[in-house]
Amino acid sequence: MFLTGFADEAGSSLEIQIRATRELGWQYIETRAIGDKNLGSLDEAEFEDVCAQMEAAGLKFSCYGSAVANWQRHPRKEEDFEASRTELLNAIPRMKKLGIPIIRGMSFLVPKDEQPDSPELEKIIFRKVGELVRICEDNGIIYGHENCMNYGGLSHLHTLKLLEAVPSPALKLIFDTGNPVFNTRRIGAGPYPLQSAWEFYRNVREFITYVHIKDCTALPPTEGSYTVDGAFCYAGDGCGDVRAIMLDLLKNGYDGGFSIEPHVAKVFHSQDQNASLEDIRYSSYIEYGRRFEKLLRECGWGW
Repeated sequence: MFLTGFADEAGSSLEIQIRATRELGWQYIETRAIGDKNLGSLDEAEFEDVCAQMEAAGLKFSCYGSAVANWQRHPRKEEDFEASRTELLNAIPRMKKLGIPIIRGMSFLVPKDEQPDSPELEKIIFRKVGELVRICEDNGIIYGHENCMNYGGLSHLHTLKLLEAVPSPALKLIFDTGNPVFNTRRIGAGPYPLQSAWEFYRNVREFITYVHIKDCTALPPTEGSYTVDGAFCYAGDGCGDVRAIMLDLLKNGYDGGFSIEPHVAKVFHSQDQNASLEDIRYSSYIEYGRRFEKLLRECGWGW
């Protein structure tokens, strides 16, 4: 088991991300943004510089937090699918060179102008996700599906249906503790309540290969929305059932990564206008990591 995080929340440049990771004493970064690019869009010179910086620092990337089939990409738009496919194909040789075993992917955005899980739309989603997963399988990469604002994030039943429809050893789950807090539970007839992170987790835990640590409380919903806004906070202080989920994972021998995704810098910046956002991004990432380590120790993990 290891600790990692979306270090782009500490700073945009890889130099700052490395500094934050080393300050925490961790060995891994979950790479998402490097400057204004990502692993799939860097040019060759930029990619070689990334490799050199990571080797010099003695660090590794645990996962590529990509935009493949994410909540900005529509399941019906072929250009969105092609963008996902291109990003994946560009990233895979770089993942192999850097030894990254898993890519974070999703199952497309939730359309607001139609039934988001109609049989006809499900067929499209399953076919497209299936093609992306097959590319990963052919290349020895894990497609880690995250429960976010996407088809699979509609409920644990939708995630299980996706797993059944796309049978592949390359399709595993990345479980995010915070996302259920601000997503509605699309089971049965509406109006739909908000999800329970614990309920979602306990129904999919056997398929989880990696965990995102995020926490928040839900803000009042907008009528007709599938999601609400979340007020982000330190892990264990919100409604993401973080402590209960970690206790259960540890009890059951979980041996994957815990990746922090704080989302708290803007919250703290609004509270302290005298400090720069850059300084708050860095300090809040470090503080989040240290508090999460403390929470893990309280749950019985020693290292």
